[in-house]
Amino acid sequence: MKVYLNIVQIIVSIAVMALVVMQSKEAGVARLFGGDSSIHRTRRGVEKTMFQLTIILSAVFFVTALINVLVK
Repeated sequence: MKVYLNIVQIIVSIAVMALVVMQSKEAGVARLFGGDSSIHRTRRGVEKTMFQLTIILSAVFFVTALINVLVK
């Protein structure tokens, strides 16, 4: 069972890293076309979905890490 947890944890960690990199690139592209980072704006559409998915996958990673420690 520990092997499966490790595989799940690796897959989730790669997905979290990819989502974080994609979000940072989106912010860079927005600034390139005149977007100002000092103005508060609401996340919408794909950006909001990616943000929520990042939070969910981070929680899944945390839970799998805890389970991985507790399983003998």
